[in-house]
Formats: sequence, structure tokens, C-alpha cells
Amino acid sequence: MWRTFVTVCRLGSLSAAAAELNHTQSAVSRQIAGLERQLGVALVRRHARGVRPTPAGEVFRRHALATLREADRAVRAVRDFRDGAPVRPLAVGATPSLAAGIVPQAIRGLLERSGPVRWSLLPGLSAHLHDRVIAGDLDVAVVTDAPPGLPHDPRLERRFLGTDEMVVVLPLGHPRAGQGPVAMRALADEIWVEDNDGSAALLRRQAARAEITARIDLAAADLHGKLALVAAGHAIALIPGVLRRALRADVVTVPLVDPPTRGLYTLTPRQDPHPATAALFEQLTTACGEARPTSTSSRSPTRAGSGTPSSPPEKPYVGRGEA
Repeated sequence: MWRTFVTVCRLGSLSAAAAELNHTQSAVSRQIAGLERQLGVALVRRHARGVRPTPAGEVFRRHALATLREADRAVRAVRDFRDGAPVRPLAVGATPSLAAGIVPQAIRGLLERSGPVRWSLLPGLSAHLHDRVIAGDLDVAVVTDAPPGLPHDPRLERRFLGTDEMVVVLPLGHPRAGQGPVAMRALADEIWVEDNDGSAALLRRQAARAEITARIDLAAADLHGKLALVAAGHAIALIPGVLRRALRADVVTVPLVDPPTRGLYTLTPRQDPHPATAALFEQLTTACGEARPTSTSSRSPTRAGSGTPSSPPEKPYVGRGEA
């Protein structure tokens, strides 16, 4: 019943859940009703376009999902042992910027060095990943100390990977795209877009140091949306320097004078760590070093995804809310 309920919530439809689970719709309805009788509370609410969980249902969904994931891991572990592969899979978590480049590169190095290892990657914000390691859902999390920072927890071992310098990402036609390191004060009239509170806090702090106010007029749901708004010329953004090699081709990065920085770390459980975490840490350290520019303050602006100076503007810059 729990898996049926979680599937209904994910798909928002009894009929779609029935098709995915190979049940009849009436069987799905009976299971949901039985679960509601067992718990004594309504778990779903029907509406014109399907169903959605009630507030109580959403609470139960989160706990049920975590329980089902752990049950699935237990089943896979037993099957691996039965099939002669007792080494448990490596569950890795990473912030979106690190999951976009450094972590996959490090995993590739790990596989080349250690041989085949079953692994998975879960993107998320640092605080969420911190909790997932404590809960036992992740073997290692690659996180940052960007605001609000990382809590200290005696159950986890935190290891420093390196320092990441933030850079500004611009549309190709931006008038600053062909210049060297840019002072924050020179961007006082720009419109900025942000996708999370931590990055916005770094931007506001940097602007305050320059005695200006950052106009964060646009918000994006995630990093992809943030970069799409920049590429279309609606705004500029502050992004991690480690993302430079993994960005789309229609944006350009420029360094800041005296840029804000953030620390990169791994979090692993002190009890029963995965045997591959030590080797992964070495690969992550190498990947961080390769992603870090040798001299950001003197580097010429580069086209995202390349190591060559950016081309002249290819399209007009819209900016400042103009059509």
C-alpha cells in the first residue's frame, strides 16, 4: 500500500499509478482507502485534474518514500550478495554545481583506478545532503560552506577539498563580455537572477562590500533556469567558478576583482564508511584542482565550456528589463 500511495502522489493520478503498477484503478483506490482507514486520516484529495496529497498525506509521503528507498537498498544488497558481489553500491550526493562537472569526473577517475563499482548520484543543496548522510541514504556528500554554512555534527567527518572562486556569467552580447576582471561596482546597474538563498547571500555580501545594492529582480527554480535567463539577455548571475567548463555555449564568464569564495568539502559517516570513499576523495581533490583557474584575477574572460578567450558579441544584449 505504501508504494501505491507514493506512486499516486508522484503521478497525481489514480489511473496513471494503476498503469505503472500494473493494477486496476479500483485496486489502487482500495489500497489508498485502506491506508487512510489504518491511519485514521485523509491522505489524498481529489480535484479536477487528478489527486494530490493532503497536508497529512504529504508528511506521510516523505516518510514512506524514505522507508521504501531503504527497503529497495536492502533488497539490492541481498541480491548483490547472492550474486557474488557483496560490495555495497556507492551513494554519492552533490550540490548542483558540483554534480555538473567535478563529481562525474572524479567518479570516472575512481572507476578507472578501482574497477567497476555500482554508484548513484543525488543532486541537492548542502543542508539537505548533510541530513541524507546522517540518515544513511548517502555514503558521501560533496557540499559547500556557502550561506547558511555547514553545521558541525560529531557523526560526520568533514574533509576540505579546496576553495572555489565565484564568477559572473553574462550573455554573449553583454558589453562587459570582452573585458578583464570586473569590479563589482561596475555592475551596479545590472539586473541579477538567483536560484537559491545561499548564492543570493554571497551576491548581496559582495555588493555590500562594494557599497552598492544588487538588484535581484529575477528568480529561477534551478541552475538551468538561471542560465537560460542569462543566455536570453534578461539578467546576469553569480555562479561557482567550478562550473566554467560545464556551462552552455551561449553564455560567457568573467572573473570578479576580489571575488567571493566558498569552501568545498566532503561529508562521510564516521561509522561504517564505504570502502571507496577514501579513493573518491583523492579523485575529487584532483578534479577540484583541475577545475580551479591558476590565476582568476588576471585571466581573460572565456566562453563557457572552453579555455579560449571569448569571441566578440554575437547578439545584442537586452538587459535592464528592456524588450
